[in-house]
Amino acid sequence: MKTRQRIIALISSVIFIIIVAFVSVIYVFISRYSFTDFYKRLEIRSYSTARSELDSEYTGDLIREFKGEYLEQLVNEKQYIIELDGDTRQQLARQYNLPVQLLAGITKDASFMYQEDNTFYCGIYFLNANKKPYLVITSAHNYYYEHHMNYLRSIIFISIFVSLGVILLLSYWVSKRIIQPVKRITEQVTNIGTDKLYLRLDQFNNEDEMNDLANAFNNMLDRLETSFETQSNFISNASHELNTPLTSIIGEADVALTRERSTEEYIESLKKILNEAEKLNKKTKALLFLAQTAFNGKELKFSQIRIDQLIMDVKETMNRIHPDNKVVIDFSLLPESPMQLKIDGNEQLLHLALSNLVLNAYKYSNNQIVTVSLATSATKVIVIVKDLGIGIPKNEIQYIYDPFFRASNTSSFEGYGIGLPLTRNIVKIHQGELKLTSEINQGTICEIRIPKKFKD
Repeated sequence: MKTRQRIIALISSVIFIIIVAFVSVIYVFISRYSFTDFYKRLEIRSYSTARSELDSEYTGDLIREFKGEYLEQLVNEKQYIIELDGDTRQQLARQYNLPVQLLAGITKDASFMYQEDNTFYCGIYFLNANKKPYLVITSAHNYYYEHHMNYLRSIIFISIFVSLGVILLLSYWVSKRIIQPVKRITEQVTNIGTDKLYLRLDQFNNEDEMNDLANAFNNMLDRLETSFETQSNFISNASHELNTPLTSIIGEADVALTRERSTEEYIESLKKILNEAEKLNKKTKALLFLAQTAFNGKELKFSQIRIDQLIMDVKETMNRIHPDNKVVIDFSLLPESPMQLKIDGNEQLLHLALSNLVLNAYKYSNNQIVTVSLATSATKVIVIVKDLGIGIPKNEIQYIYDPFFRASNTSSFEGYGIGLPLTRNIVKIHQGELKLTSEINQGTICEIRIPKKFKD
């Protein structure tokens, strides 16, 4: 069954059940009221009969006149005035052809109602002026119940069938309104393919679930489009980075083999081949290491690390590689307790991540001042690396984590485009986050946030 049919069935059944239940309650109350009202009519007639027939002559004439003028004649209406002169109730019931239960139920304190088939009885106990006891009974057929309730049942059944038709039409209209946005989304989704990932679903004006669905789907398309672009950039950049040294090696070997050469010329060719092979080897290893760090890190060993000590180690490494560096460490925001600087992590990977950021800052700022700041929040350790270098073009920041991608203004700087993707993978392994902001010719700020108590 399709969703639209299920909606129609569900709405129709729910509304139909509510209507039937509501009508049934009304029918029951009206039915009870018809009984109560008819018994009240019989009771009034029993009292008026007792007053007119058993009280004084003057009063009786007035009541008989009132009864004849204002009380309509009921169907098969009968009155019984039974004198209690010593006979038992059973004897009196046989004598007057009345139900024994009726006569047995009449007491001095209250009237008694009784029904046999469609004949209703109301009996009262009455004392005349001489204190002589009588049983005054009125019986009649409940024409009101037979006629009015039958008429009410007919109206109810007709109304239910008409309501069912209206409910089905209403359910169809409601289901159409509900399914219409889904149908619209389905039609738009079928037009989206790998060659049309730029397409997006139309937004709805209201803030309902369909609008949330469209937003979620558009967000997914954004991620897919980014992923496809990343893959395309990776293939393009990787093929270029790997083909360049291979082309150089093959070209140099071809040139060397075109004719016989001197020993010095062969040595020079081999040196060029070796140099290009080492570049290819570094790029391949970096690519493999990048792939390894993309896993969840469960096989890595973690221990407690003082992040301030790690920064000092990175500074020492920079001093060995580039003695002229202007890396400045800012510990002005250190917490009072050194325990706030401890994290659980892999020291070698974190050292590599911080070294990549500091080396990039040094390289792309032409050895201007690079500031490494350390701070803490309630739950995280924060490391900020800031430089005054060339920056990254705004329209290229979204690609900086693509392997082998290099910004358009870095052609004069040596590099492979592996550092930032590798650093981000390492930070993710430690359940941290890496944020980067940059302005062209103004510098770059890299911020690492790592939980203080990381648990695998």
